[in-house]
Amino acid sequence: MLFRSLLRRSAAGAQAPPDKAKQIVDQAVAALGGERFLDMRTRVLKGRIYSIFHDQVSGTDITTTYVEYLSDKPAKGLGIREREVLGKKQDYSYLFLPDQGWDITFRGARPIDDEDWEKYHRTTENDILYLLKVRHDEPGLQYDYIGNQVLLSTHVDVVDITDAQNRTIRVYFDYNTHLPVRETFAWQDPQTREHNDEEIDYDKWRDAGDGIEWPFTIERQRNGYMTYQMFVTSIEVNQPVPANTFELPASAKILKKVE
Repeated sequence: MLFRSLLRRSAAGAQAPPDKAKQIVDQAVAALGGERFLDMRTRVLKGRIYSIFHDQVSGTDITTTYVEYLSDKPAKGLGIREREVLGKKQDYSYLFLPDQGWDITFRGARPIDDEDWEKYHRTTENDILYLLKVRHDEPGLQYDYIGNQVLLSTHVDVVDITDAQNRTIRVYFDYNTHLPVRETFAWQDPQTREHNDEEIDYDKWRDAGDGIEWPFTIERQRNGYMTYQMFVTSIEVNQPVPANTFELPASAKILKKVE
């Protein structure tokens, strides 16, 4: 049965028109809000996040996350600035700039360690929502239609998106809504050379304002273990954010980076 299923999916991909994968991706952009999604300038999420280790909750926090999409993506680094404010008192935060990240507390501001920065950079760059919003015109992107199947009772179209560095993410798009419900990608740890498989699930899609759709539940897994959950309670798009949100506090003491 599994062999016949794989054959059906392989045949579906082989018989598909050469531009079918790109058509599915374009349908996803339209479902996300089309030009309004592509032109989105800011996004503010409020909710709760859970850190999970070996399927056990290792930490939980209330968060307000501010995101600004840059009008011009830098030649090096990410095309966004992000401030994640945490805790009931909202008294500590992470600031992510295109090419660096900071851990900010009452003690001061400390550059995050290389491993945490690489994790943030990798997760953001491979996020299908970031790719469709920021990287959609990137030279060298290739789209391959893999086929259709049933994923957790949802009929999906499966597309591989490969960039000029030969990095591939596999995305599962809901056949009816055209919204992404899952993505997977693999990477190799530069220190240990170990292979890692990442999975991100998107659920509870709602109108975030201005006709833009956004998932209110995001879950991440690594190598089969849940690592992260976010449950959004509210979202605002294209609204002014507080002044200096994406800057280090002027009075913050700059602390030494942890090696």
